[in-house]
Amino acid sequence: QVQLVESGGGLVQAGGSLRLSCAASGSIFSINTMGWYRQAPGKQREWVAQITSSGIVDSADSVKGRFTISRDNAKKMVYLQMILLKPEDTAVYYCNADIKDTRTFRLENHWGQGTQVTVSS
Repeated sequence: QVQLVESGGGLVQAGGSLRLSCAASGSIFSINTMGWYRQAPGKQREWVAQITSSGIVDSADSVKGRFTISRDNAKKMVYLQMILLKPEDTAVYYCNADIKDTRTFRLENHWGQGTQVTVSS
Protein backbone atom coordinates (compact mmCIF):
# COMPACT_ATOMS: atom_id res chain seq x y z
CA GLN A 1 0.00 0.00 0.00
CA VAL A 2 1.25 3.47 -0.90
CA GLN A 3 0.84 6.51 1.32
CA LEU A 4 1.52 10.22 0.87
CA VAL A 5 1.72 12.26 4.05
CA GLU A 6 1.95 16.05 4.02
CA SER A 7 3.29 18.28 6.77
CA GLY A 8 4.30 21.88 7.31
CA GLY A 9 1.01 23.70 7.01
CA GLY A 10 -0.08 26.35 9.46
CA LEU A 11 -1.11 29.93 10.06
CA VAL A 12 1.09 32.71 8.73
CA GLN A 13 0.74 36.44 8.14
CA ALA A 14 0.62 37.87 4.65
CA GLY A 15 4.13 38.24 3.29
CA GLY A 16 5.35 35.30 5.32
CA SER A 17 6.76 31.93 4.31
CA LEU A 18 6.00 28.26 4.80
CA ARG A 19 7.57 25.05 3.59
CA LEU A 20 5.38 22.07 2.91
CA SER A 21 6.76 18.54 2.82
CA CYS A 22 5.27 15.32 1.50
CA ALA A 23 6.67 11.88 2.22
CA ALA A 24 5.83 8.85 0.10
CA SER A 25 5.99 5.42 1.69
CA GLY A 26 4.86 1.86 1.19
CA SER A 27 5.23 -0.57 -1.70
CA ILE A 28 6.96 1.85 -4.06
CA PHE A 29 8.93 0.70 -7.08
CA SER A 30 9.33 4.14 -8.62
CA ILE A 31 7.86 7.62 -8.51
CA ASN A 32 7.23 9.66 -11.62
CA THR A 33 5.79 13.16 -11.44
CA MET A 34 5.09 14.62 -8.00
CA GLY A 35 3.07 17.73 -7.44
CA TRP A 36 0.98 19.98 -5.27
CA TYR A 37 -2.64 20.99 -5.58
CA ARG A 38 -4.77 23.20 -3.38
CA GLN A 39 -8.43 23.67 -2.61
CA ALA A 40 -9.84 26.82 -1.08
CA PRO A 41 -13.24 26.83 0.66
CA GLY A 42 -16.04 26.75 -1.90
CA LYS A 43 -13.65 26.35 -4.82
CA GLN A 44 -12.46 23.50 -6.99
CA ARG A 45 -9.13 21.86 -6.39
CA GLU A 46 -6.47 23.53 -8.51
CA TRP A 47 -3.01 22.56 -9.66
CA VAL A 48 -0.15 24.48 -8.05
CA ALA A 49 3.14 22.96 -9.19
CA GLN A 50 4.76 19.75 -10.33
CA ILE A 51 8.20 18.21 -10.74
CA THR A 52 9.17 15.23 -12.84
CA SER A 53 11.54 12.48 -11.73
CA SER A 54 14.31 14.18 -13.72
CA GLY A 55 13.66 17.55 -12.08
CA ILE A 56 11.67 19.42 -14.70
CA VAL A 57 9.37 21.83 -12.90
CA ASP A 58 6.28 23.78 -13.78
CA SER A 59 3.90 25.89 -11.73
CA ALA A 60 0.70 27.86 -12.01
CA ASP A 61 0.98 31.49 -13.03
CA SER A 62 -0.60 32.55 -9.74
CA VAL A 63 2.36 31.22 -7.75
CA LYS A 64 5.26 31.74 -10.16
CA GLY A 65 8.08 33.64 -8.51
CA ARG A 66 6.72 32.88 -5.03
CA PHE A 67 6.46 29.08 -4.77
CA THR A 68 9.28 26.65 -5.51
CA ILE A 69 8.81 22.91 -5.83
CA SER A 70 11.66 20.47 -5.25
CA ARG A 71 12.13 16.80 -4.48
CA ASP A 72 14.53 14.36 -2.92
CA ASN A 73 14.30 11.11 -4.85
CA ALA A 74 16.36 9.14 -2.35
CA LYS A 75 14.05 10.15 0.49
CA LYS A 76 10.91 9.88 -1.68
CA MET A 77 9.90 13.40 -0.70
CA VAL A 78 8.59 16.49 -2.43
CA TYR A 79 8.62 20.01 -1.02
CA LEU A 80 6.86 23.29 -1.68
CA GLN A 81 8.66 26.40 -0.50
CA MET A 82 6.20 29.27 -0.34
CA ILE A 83 7.22 32.89 0.13
CA LEU A 84 5.39 36.21 -0.08
CA LEU A 85 2.21 34.43 0.91
CA LYS A 86 -1.10 36.15 0.24
CA PRO A 87 -4.51 35.65 1.87
CA GLU A 88 -5.71 34.15 -1.41
CA ASP A 89 -3.18 31.34 -0.95
CA THR A 90 -5.30 30.09 1.94
CA ALA A 91 -6.34 26.53 1.14
CA VAL A 92 -5.85 22.88 1.93
CA TYR A 93 -2.72 21.80 0.07
CA TYR A 94 -2.58 18.26 -1.29
CA CYS A 95 0.40 16.23 -2.39
CA ASN A 96 -0.02 14.15 -5.56
CA ALA A 97 2.22 11.57 -7.17
CA ASP A 98 2.28 8.99 -9.95
CA ILE A 99 3.72 5.87 -8.34
CA LYS A 100 4.53 2.44 -9.66
CA ASP A 101 3.62 -0.14 -7.04
CA THR A 102 5.98 -3.08 -6.38
CA ARG A 103 3.03 -5.45 -6.23
CA THR A 104 1.29 -4.58 -9.48
CA PHE A 105 3.93 -2.58 -11.39
CA ARG A 106 1.07 -0.37 -12.51
CA LEU A 107 1.49 3.37 -12.50
CA GLU A 108 -1.21 4.78 -10.24
CA ASN A 109 -2.05 8.26 -9.07
CA HIS A 110 -2.07 8.91 -5.33
CA TRP A 111 -3.18 11.76 -3.09
CA GLY A 112 -2.21 12.79 0.41
CA GLN A 113 -4.73 13.75 3.06
CA GLY A 114 -3.96 17.47 2.80
CA THR A 115 -2.48 20.12 5.07
CA GLN A 116 -4.13 23.45 5.88
CA VAL A 117 -2.39 26.70 5.00
CA THR A 118 -4.00 29.86 6.32
CA VAL A 119 -2.65 33.29 5.43
CA SER A 120 -3.98 36.19 7.49
CA SER A 121 -4.10 39.74 6.19
